[in-house]
Order: sequence, then C-alpha cells, then structure tokens
Amino acid sequence: MSEIGIQIPSAFDPFKEVDINTVAATPGSSTKGAVHIRVQQRNGRKCLTTVQGINKSFSYNKILKDLKKEFCCNGNVVDDTELGNVIQLQGDQRKNVAQFLTQAGIATKDQVKIHGF
Repeated sequence: MSEIGIQIPSAFDPFKEVDINTVAATPGSSTKGAVHIRVQQRNGRKCLTTVQGINKSFSYNKILKDLKKEFCCNGNVVDDTELGNVIQLQGDQRKNVAQFLTQAGIATKDQVKIHGF
C-alpha cells in the first residue's frame, strides 16, 4: 500500500510561547525587538492586558500615564525578573494599545505582536 502525503494539522495554541532560538527568521519580519501585547483572563468577565518588550530608552511611567488617559482605564508597571518591565492595563485593550504604539512612534507595525483569542 502506498503512503499518501497527507499532513494532519496539529491543534493551534495562540498562547504558546515561541522560542526565538529555534524559530527560523522569515524575511521581512524580525522577532528581535518585538513588542508583545497579551490578554489574560481574570475572574468572570474581567481581563488584563499586558505589554512587554518596549525599548528601555522609553519611560514606562509616561507611556502608562498616556495609555490610562487615552483609554480611560487603570494600570500599572510591574518589574518582572525574567521579562523586565511589563505594563498592565485593565480590560481588553490589545487593538487600542497596538494602534497607540504605532501612532506614537514607539514601535513599528511589524514589531507589534498581538497574542490571544
């Protein structure tokens, strides 16, 4: 019996962490210097948006102040030992934050990676 070249797709996990060392870089996209925007489910309908990977030359507190004022939400800056400084915002603000970062010139559209459902 001959084998058929069928590939069974595996389940896609959008929250799976990508190892930068094992992924081959595709032309035109860079994973280095990427800004990751994620959403975390809290209890019930509550969400938490996290932003990590912003260049260290920017002031996280000033960016947070502008984000809070722009989107009428609360947030804070968390200093993580592995990830560095992470901005946390209340609610699902992924699209708003991505648009804000590109318009403010903090990150390019190619650098912004949105994770979640």
